[in-house]
Amino acid sequence: MTLLTRASPQTLRLLALGLALLATILFFATQIEGYLSPRMFNRISSSTAVVLPVAVGQAIVIMTRNIDLSAGSMLGVVAYMAGQILSANPDLHPILAVLFCMALGAGLGAINGLIIAFGRVPSIIVTLGTLALFRSFLVEWSDAKTITTAILPQWLVDLPSANAVSIGGLDIRVTVVLALAAVLVTGLALTFYRPARRFYAVGSNPDAAVMAGINAPRVVLTAFILSGAFAGLSGFLFLAKFGNITVVAGLGYELKSIAAVVVGGVSIMGGSGSMIGVLMGALLVDTIDNSLTRWAVVSEFWRDALLGGLIMAAVTVDTLASRQLARLRKGGTQ
Repeated sequence: MTLLTRASPQTLRLLALGLALLATILFFATQIEGYLSPRMFNRISSSTAVVLPVAVGQAIVIMTRNIDLSAGSMLGVVAYMAGQILSANPDLHPILAVLFCMALGAGLGAINGLIIAFGRVPSIIVTLGTLALFRSFLVEWSDAKTITTAILPQWLVDLPSANAVSIGGLDIRVTVVLALAAVLVTGLALTFYRPARRFYAVGSNPDAAVMAGINAPRVVLTAFILSGAFAGLSGFLFLAKFGNITVVAGLGYELKSIAAVVVGGVSIMGGSGSMIGVLMGALLVDTIDNSLTRWAVVSEFWRDALLGGLIMAAVTVDTLASRQLARLRKGGTQ
């Protein structure tokens, strides 16, 4: 009991998340033949790599006590427009392609941020509207045409199967390294870069943050710009992974990103969370998603329902655990 009362809520969340991930893997290993194989590892890791950057951006927004429901639509717009640019300019350098995607996403995120931060409109209302607006823009812009692998440069088509490094016989793809880099850089910034700590301050207590001299609207605007930029990075990875891009690209990724963030221990009330938790949350969500696809017992139509259930369960457990820890610590001080 002493260890429980001394452990931080974040540590306990990460421990519980690690146990849940291990239990999930062991369960499906008994249900799916050949589950513990390099092929399944590559399938899950490559899928997680697509949702991970957008989850990182979503986490930053939620830390400020907001939410971004338009992340999936931004991902789709970026993936489609990047496909058009690269099909017309196949010699474009990969780094420039990534920067273009992130810049385009940041521009879309800035639209959300300006309205929310300076117009003082609730984020759930604004991003619900831009979710539809960005998707409608994509429908009109595409003119019902599909981006296919046949018109994309060969380096992009080959990117999903390109290995960065092999560890213990497992191949780590380049796309996975890009996603992990987003997590690492953001995690280090939130830990050691003082201006980045303002996301926590604004989400924890907006009034106190303003009294401390923090420009809260600017911090919120920055959070949404970063959310858009990371959605843009996910858009690039989505384009590389699937190649064939239609107007429904990225549909549902707002739910997956929120699930990964909340399951990963980022409080929906803002002010707390870590990138390690987001990484583990994204890995758990995608492990379940991909495993259910292979497991014929459960219909694929129940996958979204399961994500919704995970979100509700995570929020409920987080609330109850925080209350219980508060009681235990209060009792320990008496």
